[in-house]
Amino acid sequence: MPLTFRGALAALLLCSAAASAAPSFRPAHTLAPGQWPDQSEALCDVAAATADYLAQGNAYDPAVIHGGTTPWLQTPPERIRATLEFVCAVAAEDARLGRSSRLNDPAFLQRHFELLRWQPDRARAAQLASGKPLLQNLPAERLLLTKYYVRVASGSEAQTAATPHALYGLPHDEAQLPLAEADALGTAITRFQFGKQAIVASETAAASANDMAQRAPPLIWLSRADLEGALLQGTAVIEDDAGQKRYFNVHRNNGIAYDRTRKPEEQERYWYFKAVPGVLGYGKDADYKIPVQPLVTVAGDIFQLGLGRLVLLRTEEAGEPTYRLNVMADTGGAFHDNLYQLDWLSGYYRDWAGYHAANRHISDYAEAWLLLKRE
Repeated sequence: MPLTFRGALAALLLCSAAASAAPSFRPAHTLAPGQWPDQSEALCDVAAATADYLAQGNAYDPAVIHGGTTPWLQTPPERIRATLEFVCAVAAEDARLGRSSRLNDPAFLQRHFELLRWQPDRARAAQLASGKPLLQNLPAERLLLTKYYVRVASGSEAQTAATPHALYGLPHDEAQLPLAEADALGTAITRFQFGKQAIVASETAAASANDMAQRAPPLIWLSRADLEGALLQGTAVIEDDAGQKRYFNVHRNNGIAYDRTRKPEEQERYWYFKAVPGVLGYGKDADYKIPVQPLVTVAGDIFQLGLGRLVLLRTEEAGEPTYRLNVMADTGGAFHDNLYQLDWLSGYYRDWAGYHAANRHISDYAEAWLLLKRE
């Protein structure tokens, strides 16, 4: 009998620990005091662009235009779009009347939105925590908040010793093909034949049968550090001596998954790029991606949660609790099966030092809520 009791107790404790480590989205009713920086105009811009994408409907992009695919969270997708439209209506009315944004008023938010407190998937985080102190120390009540940025780089129109690596446009053998037709060809086309390491190596060889510059148009030539930044962030901004900027965004990749156990420079995943008019977030192809802005955009697991979620973050900035509303309008290879982390678009920086100086006072973890306009 004692052995049976101990076995039952151990099973109960194991189930309890598993439950506490699983992700959850629970109703919340209060928000503690804190600072509320006003980014309502930029927030509306991203919300409106994301709502337009959602308006294409589930058939256009079923992978992300939905209200959630998990047992923890399922929302009618119409509510996600209505929430974004309401954000813009509030911001526009406040601007027209010349008053402070009500989107920075916690009482207004609690009155007009349902708040779901997001607790992270600590079980999944633990599976990937080896050698990653931030995941090893993930709190039960807070998400890991990484920050990404748009890298401002220096580029060259020609390959040089300082800029030996190119951002390539689509290879010539699929430049005129829609995405579905190109993907159906598989390894018959250039894009699926090479990993990043082979491409990078070919660029520094005197001659190579794998010379990518013969297979795809070089859009701009970069240093290795700037190449890695562009591949990791998905966007590159090239600024010339006169301060003029050119923007490049990821277009299509080589089909190799991002490996979270390897360093960025060791990855085989590779992206081909496209010149664009500004910084872009998610879109199933480069012909239609969502324009995004810093301080109001997060990347996350839109495949499980659905694109366009309105997310409230509470961080510590220089030790002060700070709230920021964001739209989940982007994603990345690290966000497949990832309900423990968000990636916040923090700004435009030329290098890691500039990014670090601007963001070192912001905490690595954040409380998070999903907001839905009350029906």
